[in-house]
Amino acid sequence: MIKHYDVLILGSGTAGQSLALRLADHMQVALVTKRSMGDSASAWAQGGIAAVLDATDSIEAHIQDTFTAGGGLCDPVATRYVVEHGKQAIEWLIERGVPFTREDEPALGYHLTREGGHSHRRIIHAADATGAAVQATLTEQVCSHPSIDIFENHIGIDLIVGDKLGLPENACLGAYVLDIDRNQVLTIGARSTVLATGGAGKVYLYTTNPDVATGDGIAMAWRAGCRVGNMEFIQFHPTCLYHPQAKSFLITEAVRGEGGILRLPDGTRFMPDHDARAELAPRDVVARAIDFEMKKRGLACVYLDISHKPADWLRRHFPNIHARCLELGIDITQEPIPVVPAAHYTCGGIVTDLSARTDVPGLYCVGEAAFTGLHGANRLASNSLLECLVFGEAAARDIMSRPRGKMHALPHWDESRVTDADEEVVIAHNWAELRQCMWDYVGIVRTNKRLQRAQHRIRLLAREIHEFYSHFRVSNDLIELRNLVVTADLIVRCALRRQESRGLHFSRDFPDTLPKGKNSILRPVRPRRARP
Repeated sequence: MIKHYDVLILGSGTAGQSLALRLADHMQVALVTKRSMGDSASAWAQGGIAAVLDATDSIEAHIQDTFTAGGGLCDPVATRYVVEHGKQAIEWLIERGVPFTREDEPALGYHLTREGGHSHRRIIHAADATGAAVQATLTEQVCSHPSIDIFENHIGIDLIVGDKLGLPENACLGAYVLDIDRNQVLTIGARSTVLATGGAGKVYLYTTNPDVATGDGIAMAWRAGCRVGNMEFIQFHPTCLYHPQAKSFLITEAVRGEGGILRLPDGTRFMPDHDARAELAPRDVVARAIDFEMKKRGLACVYLDISHKPADWLRRHFPNIHARCLELGIDITQEPIPVVPAAHYTCGGIVTDLSARTDVPGLYCVGEAAFTGLHGANRLASNSLLECLVFGEAAARDIMSRPRGKMHALPHWDESRVTDADEEVVIAHNWAELRQCMWDYVGIVRTNKRLQRAQHRIRLLAREIHEFYSHFRVSNDLIELRNLVVTADLIVRCALRRQESRGLHFSRDFPDTLPKGKNSILRPVRPRRARP
């Protein structure tokens, strides 16, 4: 089946949905999502959105905080662009009806909290479930818009690019998309295609990310001929709930921002020994400190204690964390929360400009899959949803400013040379081995020997996966595994290039930070072609 749209958006998080709404009054939009509209990392975001909303705060202070967290690698132009458009992005959400927590404060009448790395209270939030509130509001409007066609339970396989069709320009013309329920491949043509596919946290054994975070957009763009940058900077969130029945449950940065203290099992506070900012240090510092204490003392976890705050205050400010922990027998008003670091955010990604354009004409990227230059070597807390909104608006403006070119005739997906898979266990085995390898060798603290071991094993897995992909019909699990192994290889290649320790990349072989930081930019040798 072949369908045509003005714009094809792959991904239904805040980036994808906000972009769709900005375009839909002017164009026909297809929104493709791997599961339901609510399944995205955006929906799991707890803390909030950073923006300068208070008279005591300033654009310059937010920029400086971002630079400091970013370890000398934030792009000054991109950072200023995002921060200066922050208030506008928040006002757009308020106009859409997002129910941010109110309080009698100067900042538009909304409560602002503070998180690690921020010098001011500038995090606007909806209690401790900001992402869910934003997603619910946008989803209702996306689903009711007549110009947006939603494809749930569909996953992108590969982008359709001009060189595949023998065209002189390697432009993006759409994508091949698998209907997971029917196991059928659709060909979706589009004048503009947007990757809003999120990050790649599932490449690691332990992550705060949802199961859909498998690096799909990054891998597809790489195969299509896009540059990828700074993939070594994987942010490990310091405080993921440690409990056998809790899967990927994040304890928001705001708990530390509101006075939470990290303690050893005997109650000893340890963060002041690692950084003068203690619990309010940036995430990379806190994650390494926890990792150090756990390895030094042979601990399974450490503890985040905010029980000294009034119980009513905790239930009001952190209702979801309180409820979830209580389900597991942990009363945060009376006892500390067991926590461990976990892979959380992909700071690098597909190289884009200030209009969210990639190297391939007609192809855009917005959100966590993009490398905009905002995050540098470490993302400042709550800058992620802000980036989604600001670059979503920038992409919409650029797409609408361009003349509507003709639609090209596109080929159907070719399954004439493949059969049904004979042993699905191969996929499950390779998936588990890849994630364990990445956790063991490409984690919070790295060495060249570990990275080389990881690279060797990843490339063996890549050959096995390519062989499987070449002979059998695609499935959701196979597509995700194929993308994960590409993403893992990109992470390791970038890590091996960086012969220093900076931000989220800490190497025992190169513990010092060089005087001047450089981005790790990878260029495909040639455009990687999709099947058929």
